[in-house]
Amino acid sequence: MTEAPEDTFTENRRLLFSIAYEILGSVVDTEDVLHDSYLRWREVDHTLVDNPRAYLAQIVTRQALGVLRATARRREEYVGPWLPEPLATEPDGGVEHVLTGEAVTTAMLLVLETLTPVQRAVFVLREVFAFDYPEIATAVDKSEAAVRQLNQRARNRVHAARHTVVATPAQAQSVVERFAIAAATGDVQALMDVLAPEVVFLGDGGGLVSAVRRPVHGRDKVSRLTIGLFAKGQRLGAVGTHVGIYNAMPSLLVTIDGVLDQVTSIEVSDGRVTAIYSIRNPEKLSAVRVPG
Repeated sequence: MTEAPEDTFTENRRLLFSIAYEILGSVVDTEDVLHDSYLRWREVDHTLVDNPRAYLAQIVTRQALGVLRATARRREEYVGPWLPEPLATEPDGGVEHVLTGEAVTTAMLLVLETLTPVQRAVFVLREVFAFDYPEIATAVDKSEAAVRQLNQRARNRVHAARHTVVATPAQAQSVVERFAIAAATGDVQALMDVLAPEVVFLGDGGGLVSAVRRPVHGRDKVSRLTIGLFAKGQRLGAVGTHVGIYNAMPSLLVTIDGVLDQVTSIEVSDGRVTAIYSIRNPEKLSAVRVPG
């Protein structure tokens, strides 16, 4: 008996979501891509499909590429730094996917932003999800030789941009705890002690809410900015802080008077904080579930 189309799609949905998110960096756009891909899948003669997993990945990849190209201008005109939407990477995070480790970190997704759309899709399918080159060639409508070349170029660019190994959430826990305590108490020296000299702070307000519009570099500037932002939040109302894991990094979910204000993810390497990614754009926080 042939499996119902919706059952086949549901079985592969976690993988399909993960492919689209890695290409787009947006939970909202990914959900739209999956909806459209499901409708296309229903129109297919499934008796002619030998490998449903590869065929579904092809549909999703092409849909995601279409969205990525359509939103390119919007990202170029984005107010301030553009950061990917936070994606919960812990059990019961609210969104089902198969993404773990460095592939889903904000730093990696920002590197993927520097690739061409097709390079990004090829790299994601091959390096993250281990699809075969013939399957990838069909998905992006290129020859196998072209796909191999695209992947090599993407690999070279990614490896050139990523020099450090990001700590796992478990490895980073004690560092993040020290960071949070120092920031909340206004202890500049304690905060500087936990920051790497080359630390960078990126804030994403999307022009909808206040946020720093340029990257802030160096532990002196970052420590003072971080403490200032915490103090500002306390003046606005009752501040609540919840700890979660987003994009494979320890993250602080900050609420003001019970309303989610930001998700701040903290990248740790060699026992120091190397990057802080603070997302305040409300359009990017809709999929975030605040505990309790």
